[in-house]
Amino acid sequence: MPVSTGGGFQAARERVPQYQRLLMSRVVLACLLFLGAQASPAQNQPERVEWFRDLGLGLFIHWSLDSQLTSVISHSMVGADEAYMERYVNELPRSFNPKEFDPREWARVARLGGFRYVVFTAKHHSGFCMFETATTDFNIMNTPFARDTAKEIADAFRAEGIAVGWYFSPDDFHFLYRQGTLVSRLRAEALPPKNPGLLALNLAQERELMTNYGRIDIVFFDPPTNAALERDTIVHEMKRQIWEISPETVITRGEIETPEQYTPGVPLEGAWEGNMTMGTQWQYRGTNEHYKSGRELIGAWIETRAKGGNFLLNIGPMPSGRLPVEQEARMREMALWHMVNAEAVGAVRPWVITNEGDIWLTKAKDADTVYAFVPGADWGWGTQKTVVLKSVTAGESTTVRVLGQNEQVLEYRPDITPRTEWEQTSEGLRIRAYRAQRLYNDRHWPNPVVLRIGGALPGLEPPEVETLPDAEWSARGTTLAGELRALGDATTVRVGFEYRRKKSTAEMYEPDDPWKQVGKKLAGMSAPGSFSASLPRLDTRRDWEYRAVVVHPKVRLYGQTAVLQAR
Repeated sequence: MPVSTGGGFQAARERVPQYQRLLMSRVVLACLLFLGAQASPAQNQPERVEWFRDLGLGLFIHWSLDSQLTSVISHSMVGADEAYMERYVNELPRSFNPKEFDPREWARVARLGGFRYVVFTAKHHSGFCMFETATTDFNIMNTPFARDTAKEIADAFRAEGIAVGWYFSPDDFHFLYRQGTLVSRLRAEALPPKNPGLLALNLAQERELMTNYGRIDIVFFDPPTNAALERDTIVHEMKRQIWEISPETVITRGEIETPEQYTPGVPLEGAWEGNMTMGTQWQYRGTNEHYKSGRELIGAWIETRAKGGNFLLNIGPMPSGRLPVEQEARMREMALWHMVNAEAVGAVRPWVITNEGDIWLTKAKDADTVYAFVPGADWGWGTQKTVVLKSVTAGESTTVRVLGQNEQVLEYRPDITPRTEWEQTSEGLRIRAYRAQRLYNDRHWPNPVVLRIGGALPGLEPPEVETLPDAEWSARGTTLAGELRALGDATTVRVGFEYRRKKSTAEMYEPDDPWKQVGKKLAGMSAPGSFSASLPRLDTRRDWEYRAVVVHPKVRLYGQTAVLQAR
């Protein structure tokens, strides 16, 4: 709604249903009593976090009534005028009728694709509830569809053995609009400290979601991105309530790192969950959409697992309830790859290093098995490929094979036995393997082929490098600082920095710039310690990012990314 001194806000207040005002007054009282209680702090149970890490792949589902417009979900309400808001909250519920909705089919495709948990947008920022609720009439039961989509999704995915989770936004633009408060995400009056009714509403809705739908395994919060505003307010209290109702529920965003639309450059400590769209938009976008290829999505999945994270991949159903053909096709491409390589991305953890060039690595959680993901686009069917791994050493019990293959038959070529051969050399573990399984008619498989190395031992002790933050611009440029924590098993390493332009929030969906080396040469170091390099003054009106780099005789590794902020 626009800022106005006219009658719009007062009219909006008068539109709040009487039953809702009564309910909210009671909930506010209960909320205040709740906040006054001295409950002990809670957290995710460590054993449940480990369970969550073993799941590996989750399906994010963004779907709401504005999918009818194929617009950004919810955010079009921010900055909208009175006419738009009235059409949004009145007309969209009257026309939302996804007659082709069949979550059982979604769940079957997800299970084939290797998805082990689902996170459904029970309520996004708009405040429209995709579940039956007594807290607001702005919900799925007050549409021509009039079915509890959240319940049907939970039941369908559980039937396929997939863990169930909710996405829940503490924002509620509909509530703010009816209250007569300017719709925003960061203005004080739109946040719980200044708006206790909003906190009360969310606690009541959360209790419904946590008690009416069976066991809820996972909750993903999406509060305003400002820690100072979030602290000790809505998410804190909502987490406390969740764990009172269901101590085994794992809370992701709000408790662990959840990088959005990118994969961190280095493994993050402990559990984390990367979340990414198939195209550029979370909700269904009918036109002007640009989808990532199946190869790109599988690559992001592999990289995330190699760095110790879970990969939460989003789909956006059509307003009819069907999955867009482009999205289902990519899920089925993932399903084929997963059918062959499931164990390599399941209960795994990072290896001693995440990758050797374009070959990514994971390790079985409870075994000495390493999985090497070898690019498949240039590996022709029926041909051999030689790979040398420097971070893996063979032991007495080492075995090597290609996942999905029996190592005995190459179709139509009885003269060839496609057995994997390997030998330990001074250069590294040399593996010579066939690509023998035909997955496409034309035999051109663009996705990684996985080498399973049993009885694997570390082939190196990697160096450790840290990027030191807080670099600032001066008149001449800036000095970047890093710390070589350990040389690993090398006597000398080379160190330096790389930098690139940092994308703004508005550029989130644009390709990344390539990394550039600072200076012409890297510096040699033979002992742990600090190092630095000068970066000439760039465009200081925008943010840049940089990272330390260390080159070991066998591998090139990086420190975490730091931001050089605009002035």
